[in-house]
Amino acid sequence: MSTLHPAVERADALIELKRYDDAETLLGERLTEDPDDIRAWVKLARCRLDAQQPEKALDASDEAVKLDPEDLGALVMRSQALRRVGGRLDEAESTLREVVRLAPEYWYGYALLADLVWRANAVRQGQANGGTLDRRTLERFLEEAGDLAMEALRLGPEEVYAHEVAWLIADMAGNKTVADQLDHAILQLDPHHQQALARQTEKAASTPGVKAAEAATLYADALASAPESASMRRGLDDASYRLLRGVRWLALLCLALAGTGIDLFAVEGEVQRELPVPLGNRLWTLVPMTVIWAAGALLRYRRLRAGVRINIRSVIRNGTWPRVVLAQAAWAMLCTLLITQVPWTERTVPQVLFWAGLLPIAATIWFDRKKRG
Repeated sequence: MSTLHPAVERADALIELKRYDDAETLLGERLTEDPDDIRAWVKLARCRLDAQQPEKALDASDEAVKLDPEDLGALVMRSQALRRVGGRLDEAESTLREVVRLAPEYWYGYALLADLVWRANAVRQGQANGGTLDRRTLERFLEEAGDLAMEALRLGPEEVYAHEVAWLIADMAGNKTVADQLDHAILQLDPHHQQALARQTEKAASTPGVKAAEAATLYADALASAPESASMRRGLDDASYRLLRGVRWLALLCLALAGTGIDLFAVEGEVQRELPVPLGNRLWTLVPMTVIWAAGALLRYRRLRAGVRINIRSVIRNGTWPRVVLAQAAWAMLCTLLITQVPWTERTVPQVLFWAGLLPIAATIWFDRKKRG
């Protein structure tokens, strides 16, 4: 491969910084100076493609291919541009097959072709059948793509992109076992890979029996490696909301203890205790409630990771339903305290307070579990 001209190297650095206009200007000056610099044409195609100008990128890649029809970089860039230009998947596929023919040991050509071939076949079949594509036909296309992906993995076993393409094909084919194995392989190569990390974290967090605190910890750990992942951020928010929903059960337990403490509801064959309840007994009911909240909420909260605690506060500030949940728990506890600490002489008002504390939670607890905020 020829050595890059310093201007092309500078343009490459500008592209990495997303300064596409500056890079294109620099490459334009270089091509004015030497219109036969194929690397400058290829880099210009990449610059325009990254700048969301596929038609102009195709023009630049065509110029590169004219200079050398067997240049792999030019052919790859042309296939990428053709793929982004509407209705030219067939040409992109033909270009990539030429890459594979010219460089049968080049893993990247196989990976790109594997990613494209099933899409191109699916589009062709769909157009031929009025927009419909049956599952069996799609599986046949995916089988061909899978073979190409396996060849890419054989030639580039340490390449993340080859694994990404293989994962996509396995996932599309419904082969969850292979897809899961590929996710693990991707994370071995790149422990900070956002998509693989998000998928594996979600899988672990959604495993039956995993509690909200464990799920929140899993997401917080994963976000430490991939802080820009929106899906894991949503997962952490969901887990934080599940933790907040658990607070209502503590309030309901206290409410049940309050009702039991003054025998709110008559039981056949049992004599209800006399009212009012003595002051000492009323104060004593505060002890088990304090234990319930200390062990069930405060101690549990303090054991959470700092990131999870911060996120819980953020969810409360920014979400409607988390505040509703806390308001319901607070209301239930207010009713509980009124039931237990006021020296009632009749049970009518405490019964009203009991139902007033219970019903708002009972009315929402079964359908608000999927709310986020």
